Amino acid sequence: MGKYFGTDGYRGEANVNLTADSAFRVGKFLGWYYGQGKKEGERCRIVIGKDTRRSSYMFEYAIAAGITATGADAYLLHVTTTPSVAYVARSEDFDCGVMISASHNPFYDNGLKVINGNGEKLGEDVIEKIEDYLDGVTPEVPLATRDNIGRTVDFAAGRNRYIGYLISLATKSFKGKKVALDCSNGSASSIAKSVFDALGADTHVIHNEPNGININDKCGSTHIESLQKFVKDQGCDVGFAYDGDADRCLAIDEDGNLIDGDQIMYVCGCYMKEKGQLQDDTIVTTVMSNFGLYKALDEVGIKYEKTKVGDRFVYENMSQNGFSLGGEQSGHIIFLNHATTGDGILTSIKVMETMLAKKKSLKELASPFTVFPQVLKNVRVLDKEAAQNDEAVVAAVEKVTEELGSDGRILLRASGTEPLVRVMVEADTVDKCDKYVDQVIDVMKERGLVLDEQ
Repeated sequence: MGKYFGTDGYRGEANVNLTADSAFRVGKFLGWYYGQGKKEGERCRIVIGKDTRRSSYMFEYAIAAGITATGADAYLLHVTTTPSVAYVARSEDFDCGVMISASHNPFYDNGLKVINGNGEKLGEDVIEKIEDYLDGVTPEVPLATRDNIGRTVDFAAGRNRYIGYLISLATKSFKGKKVALDCSNGSASSIAKSVFDALGADTHVIHNEPNGININDKCGSTHIESLQKFVKDQGCDVGFAYDGDADRCLAIDEDGNLIDGDQIMYVCGCYMKEKGQLQDDTIVTTVMSNFGLYKALDEVGIKYEKTKVGDRFVYENMSQNGFSLGGEQSGHIIFLNHATTGDGILTSIKVMETMLAKKKSLKELASPFTVFPQVLKNVRVLDKEAAQNDEAVVAAVEKVTEELGSDGRILLRASGTEPLVRVMVEADTVDKCDKYVDQVIDVMKERGLVLDEQ
């Protein structure tokens, strides 16, 4: 990770550590960088999308100004989803795309997700160049003049083509299914209902009235309770909750039970394997996927890969090995045959397809998956590397691993942004999880590695 860009773009509080000037400079650099080497008469083309945060409009204009100032053209999708920007960038031959969003964060945060012309998150080499420019390490880029100044183009048509693409992927009519959608007062508000209505569902939508400050506010995939209640009260067959930029999806079964990303991968993976669509019968997960997922996949003969936490790492593994399904417990699910990013609305379409094809409820489809209790505690340490590699701590972890055997696991993971080591245990009871987590933390304390607990 860089100084400004993390695993999911340049993120911070609007006008505190992510300013309009920063966005303008990012736009300037992208316009200049991708404009190099263009033939006479050709222009660099960059597509921009945004979520519903109040500051997204400010950043949209700032980025567009930077892009056009260097002679490139900025195409505005307006309020749309992150996966739609990725789709338009790769399908409409753009040089790159920018999504203005801080995903599931509160409204006062925002972010710049830069996507390359293949619809993928930007490579570290280009990120390093952007950061050097922001820090003044590299010279100022030249500004265009006269008729070389770029244009800003209304490109709402691109978002509409993405909607059409989603509709085209459904293999079944949703007629007769009562579906609830929680749009998190975010990007999905402009797309999700149109898709489900077109596919014939009896669509019921909540939290789809964004006002600039209510995005993710007690709603969406990070606050699932209101959708759970709505599904039960309204007698819906299924519910889907998206995050602020709609690249995540969590589901609710007909009884109001949460079906998280791990369970969605299991449900869709089993169906894809049955249809011969699961490449090498393998699903790509992160190390934080529930232990129950691996037990359930073993039962049905599906293999799995484990990556570091972050959908970027899931995608890299999938693209390098040709795997067709992967994702995170949080609901970032990638169907690589159809998308290069997690796509919440696409995920909900795939879940619906599985329910309809198997003629089973989501509860029935997920029933073989037993979610293992999980306890995770953050330990504030003096040195993350020293805490993880300490001889006594390693021995304590090995002892827990031996005692859990095939009925659980322990994982130590350093935070990427704070002086924390996360100790996580999954086992068949919460008491057992607590016991083993505390057992390892006590050793860290005895060794003088802990600053204080958080």
